[in-house]
Amino acid sequence: MVAAFGQTLKTLRLREGLDRAEFGNRIGYSAATVASFEQGRRIPSPRTIERADEVLAAGGLLCLWKEEVERAQYPVFFQGMAALEKDCLELLMYDTHVVNGLLQTEEYMRALLAMRRPALKRETIEQRVTARLARQDIFTRQSAPLLGFVMDEAVLRHRYGGTAVLRGQLEHLLLVGQDQNVEIQIMPLDCEDNAGVNGPFTVVTRRDGKKFVYAETHATSTLETDPEQTSLAAARYGIIRSQALASRESMRFMEGLLASL
Repeated sequence: MVAAFGQTLKTLRLREGLDRAEFGNRIGYSAATVASFEQGRRIPSPRTIERADEVLAAGGLLCLWKEEVERAQYPVFFQGMAALEKDCLELLMYDTHVVNGLLQTEEYMRALLAMRRPALKRETIEQRVTARLARQDIFTRQSAPLLGFVMDEAVLRHRYGGTAVLRGQLEHLLLVGQDQNVEIQIMPLDCEDNAGVNGPFTVVTRRDGKKFVYAETHATSTLETDPEQTSLAAARYGIIRSQALASRESMRFMEGLLASL
């Protein structure tokens, strides 16, 4: 599918008599990146597809590919969750190893992806960074969902990418945490009770009221739809939230961490 889109893009570019450098200049990319798009090695964002459609006078032809190409940005195991994020009323997330993708800075993302073993190809890293940043438009949507984040203190102790990366990440968390529809809480290391010891998970409530529970393990995932199980997960998240530091305490805690760097 991605290869077919790339071939269509190339055909339309040649029809307009543009070389890769000229076309890239008009859509804000280098000739090398245009080549990656056309060869299916890198996936353009929906906005890039819209711009390309306009520049190449494609009359909406390229835009017809947007949904499928956007889905292909994500690893197969995450595609279902990515679709749910676009139509959710509420997202409740508990994280134990790394900062949630919706809250990550670009530098933090790159540090995590660079640590993967076996190593990821450069095109794959760029693709995943682009996709993860695109997901963050959830904060600025006209009808933004309610977003709840609880993360273990250990997540913010790891200096992945170095001190400067962690400093930037903490500053970003403090900024995002000021949004009225966002609540960030920290589960302290010295807590004596934690209902989330089984690991990270996300409870999604769709706009029609249906709930889902998403969890990842290595390169696989589960998306639970059973009403009883999703209700239990939502209740468990409520307990986790009550055991973590309150939102204001969590903000002060992160300010203290930032000051100590």
